[in-house]
Amino acid sequence: MDCCICTSMPYMLRPPRKMICETCYDGANNLKEVLSKPETIDKKGTNKGNNSQPNSCKSLMDVWRVVNDIKSGCDNREERLKFLSEFVAAFRDKIHPDILLKPSNDGPPIPAHKALLAVRSVVLKNMLDSEHRLKAPPTEMETLSELKHDELETLLEFLYNGVLSEEKMKRHVYALSLAADKYYIPYLRKICERHMDRSLCLFNAMNILEIADVCSYTVLKAKVLAFFVENLMELVHSSDFYVWSLKNPHLTVQIMRTMATDSKNKRF
Repeated sequence: MDCCICTSMPYMLRPPRKMICETCYDGANNLKEVLSKPETIDKKGTNKGNNSQPNSCKSLMDVWRVVNDIKSGCDNREERLKFLSEFVAAFRDKIHPDILLKPSNDGPPIPAHKALLAVRSVVLKNMLDSEHRLKAPPTEMETLSELKHDELETLLEFLYNGVLSEEKMKRHVYALSLAADKYYIPYLRKICERHMDRSLCLFNAMNILEIADVCSYTVLKAKVLAFFVENLMELVHSSDFYVWSLKNPHLTVQIMRTMATDSKNKRF
């Protein structure tokens, strides 16, 4: 059937020229249904003061208005995020730092700003608010002994910018997870958990299970335990499993219990 919507050459259509195919018809109805739901409009961040009200998509023109409002809201958010993320220039260009953060290895200390650290982490705020800190010099030094230089630099980049490249997340996700847990940075915890969830495979399952246990990622830990049971032969015969199991005997027991429970459920 000729369709005036999806055809690449509408001028060649035979009369009637305003017919649409079944696929376009179903797509238009589905789009109207989705955009008519109040929760869909709220999640997209449309302005409550505009003319787009819940359940108001009666025609494709109404759909266009709602989509246009959503696009405007997304554009405004992108501009706001860009404006807020420009504070990373203060970190990158070392503009008026008032604290030096020293990593665990022999790397050089990294300049930072107390105000931002305090806003991003309540634990760091309490550290900086302690009585002896109030009497410290303007550019005092604090050692974060659990982080190497590149890990600390990556953590600070996230605290200033709120985002990291996929390459840096892949390289430092375990260290970032531990730092997010220790210094209570909930947003970073979520980012790390999602990254590990997406990247779970035979090569990193043991590391992810260990981090999930230490950082109390309950949902992720359950998923990795199930993954262990599904791929038990490959994992237990890997070269790293023996050393890992000696280091994490409690997790080895939990794997065996999960395997036993799974076997019992399948039996019944």
